[in-house]
Amino acid sequence: MSKIKFAVVGFGGMGGHHARHLIRENNHVEVHGIYDIKEERREAGQEEDFKVYQTLEEVLSDKEVEAVLIATPNDSHKEIAIESLKAGKHVVCEKPVMMSVSDFDDVVKVSEETGKVFMTHQNRRWDSDFLIIRDLYNKETIGELFQIESRVHGANGIPGDWRHLKAHGGGMLLDWGVHLLDQLLFMIKSPIKTVYSDMSFVLGDDCDDGFMSYIIFENGVRAHIEVETSNFIKLPRWYVKGYKGTGVIHDWDLSGELVLQRETDVKHEPTPIQAGQGLTKTMAPPSEEMTERRSLPVVEAEYESYYDNFFNVVRQDAEPVVKNSEVREVLVLIERIFESAETGKTITY
Repeated sequence: MSKIKFAVVGFGGMGGHHARHLIRENNHVEVHGIYDIKEERREAGQEEDFKVYQTLEEVLSDKEVEAVLIATPNDSHKEIAIESLKAGKHVVCEKPVMMSVSDFDDVVKVSEETGKVFMTHQNRRWDSDFLIIRDLYNKETIGELFQIESRVHGANGIPGDWRHLKAHGGGMLLDWGVHLLDQLLFMIKSPIKTVYSDMSFVLGDDCDDGFMSYIIFENGVRAHIEVETSNFIKLPRWYVKGYKGTGVIHDWDLSGELVLQRETDVKHEPTPIQAGQGLTKTMAPPSEEMTERRSLPVVEAEYESYYDNFFNVVRQDAEPVVKNSEVREVLVLIERIFESAETGKTITY
């Protein structure tokens, strides 16, 4: 079967990454050309020997282009997606796919009417750290998980230019937050019960430079999701608690461990420790006889890579790894998070 030829619309950071690596390095898709509204980026594309379009109309009128990759500022996704679908192109859209649930529904409707594939690029379903936590959740290696803490911390503020502006869909909830929430909902197949959220605006922008959400699922799992951009000391990327132990992943280098409660016939009491001006046994570390330390498991995704999957969805009507129904649930949750942060109230689903 022939390769799917892509036009990359938006040749900035992510668009360039797709063009130079993600698409170029896949055997089933290829970059046919690139387009950006900025002249300097079109010139950069020419210097790298990409076919360069001068307008979006040129992209959509090119019959050799079978699919469009949208990597533009968030507020332009809807218009470009609808125009591309109506022009007979399949579409892959960078996250956040749309600015609202209603916008997403509008685009999906056009996708269904035109019979063209529309998929969101949620690439962090393939991250090794996430795959490890998902494996712990599914296999109950440290027992059934009841608390999940997922964080990304940086100290460089909000990157880029338009990402500082609410009107363009800037802010960390619509940036890294989309990834963490997508991972969470992809892992936990249970309805959400309640959401409480708070946002940070310490950098002085009109959009959030960080946020915290506390999400309770109907199956009892409690999740703390946090993105911050002014942390000079990071907390762990993942911290999870199960009924038989605790797991931690410190960073993307996969440093971390599992500590499990050892099953023994004899109970060894912890030795009290000095805590400030007093003693405590409650907060003392457990005795070595009562715990077992394990390395983190090595986990590979059981689903195919993103562009392999996209190719099979288009060519063989395969099931998408990133389903539109799942993407929609993330957008619903994002709207609830904004509502909770704005009202200061816990939102009940």
